[in-house]
Amino acid sequence: MNDISVDVVIIGAGVSGINAAHRIQTQFPNFSYIILEARDQIGGTWDLFKYPGIRSDSDLYTFGFPWQLWSSEKAIADGPAIKKYMIESAKQFGIDSKILFGHRLISADWSSKDKAWSLDVHVQGGKVMEHRTVRAGFVLYGSGYYDYEVPLKTIIPGLERFKGAVIHPQFWPEDLDYTNKRVIIIGSGATAVTLLPVLSEKAASVTMLQRSPTYILSALARDRGSWIRNLLPSFIAHRLVRWKFMWLMFFYFQFCRAFPALATRQIKAATEKELPDHIRQDPNFKPAYNPWEQRLCVCPDGDFYRALREKNGDVVTDTVDSVVETGIRTTGGKHLVADIIITATGLKMRIAGGAQISVDGTVLRLSDKFIWKGTMVQDIPNTAFLLGYTNASWTLGAEASIQLMCRVMRAMIKQGALAICPRVQPGAELNPRSMMNLSSTYIKAGGSVLPKAGDRGPWLAKSNYFRDVWNAKFGDVKDGLEYS
Repeated sequence: MNDISVDVVIIGAGVSGINAAHRIQTQFPNFSYIILEARDQIGGTWDLFKYPGIRSDSDLYTFGFPWQLWSSEKAIADGPAIKKYMIESAKQFGIDSKILFGHRLISADWSSKDKAWSLDVHVQGGKVMEHRTVRAGFVLYGSGYYDYEVPLKTIIPGLERFKGAVIHPQFWPEDLDYTNKRVIIIGSGATAVTLLPVLSEKAASVTMLQRSPTYILSALARDRGSWIRNLLPSFIAHRLVRWKFMWLMFFYFQFCRAFPALATRQIKAATEKELPDHIRQDPNFKPAYNPWEQRLCVCPDGDFYRALREKNGDVVTDTVDSVVETGIRTTGGKHLVADIIITATGLKMRIAGGAQISVDGTVLRLSDKFIWKGTMVQDIPNTAFLLGYTNASWTLGAEASIQLMCRVMRAMIKQGALAICPRVQPGAELNPRSMMNLSSTYIKAGGSVLPKAGDRGPWLAKSNYFRDVWNAKFGDVKDGLEYS
């Protein structure tokens, strides 16, 4: 198979990769680029996950592309609608013609002599796997930080004894019939909150068994700002709606962090209004942490609570003592009968799509490195990791990162440099911090995978879109970087 040489390689045809492609082709029209996508479809997360009711857990006005604004009044959209939007956006701007499907990155090695990357790529062609070498000046990782092949490992005692079906949402079987079945969902995150109301429409019963509760907020599925669209031209109205949602999200996060007790009381009052009499707020909806210390869950138009009130949904706050043939026995002494157990216990973290990254043949362990302005990793030249936010829409964080990387690339061109690399100066003694500002279980488990943030200077973690995009456009692009 023929080798390829381009200026820029983008890894992943999900939302980060497609957004990066648009920025590269508009800001560097003379650059050649390709997108390597391991799967056979555009979409990333939205192509992989097939479980019932999959949807965004943030509004599409801020999750959508800033250059192809989400125009529907439906603020919270389902997976198929999001994937359709991504495909149409990529096609409209010619990005789809740059995607090489079935191309999985295995390893990437930087040559200091050649000032270039050499990528080993596996190409799936029918039953035969072929190798292909791709050479590039820059590599942009838009592959997120989830492992699409292996879920987060969670020990559930006795699970092998269960006689019914055991399903992980990451690998949902398309032929699963849950009609009139008794279903238990283990977990309390966004996936569980999404599944319960949808499954309860057909299942005999759906019980969410949670070790610890989560804050769950009802939000309008549709934007009520239709008057903006009626009064103003669409290109102005869509931008105003997007900015409205960005500011609302930002202020609510800051409010929760600044006044956690007040935010907790507000969420408690709202939750109690939604709950049926037989389900109590304490302990079922009383987390042990403050709002936004972990990601809040959103249910559109209160569908989660409506399933508890009107249908056959239930919540049990307890731990698994053991799984038995007919269901689950909890440590609190309950026996929950089930035909299907769904293990919505989280996602395993993996960066760079699991590819091995090396410099001059020396393999690097990314978790030993610091991340520069949340985008470039220490000692790795000409590379950006386009990661999103945990406290806002993913795309906002990825957009801040690609804007920063484009500015760094322009600075390189201006200086006549061929390489740019983040360096921690000897004796700097940075104190490591998590690059993410939440305490969720999956983030803690990913500590051995993700790069570290520092406690000062350009090594601080990304925090919010407004600061980060300002920094991308006007901040210092010399401190902590080595041009050569």
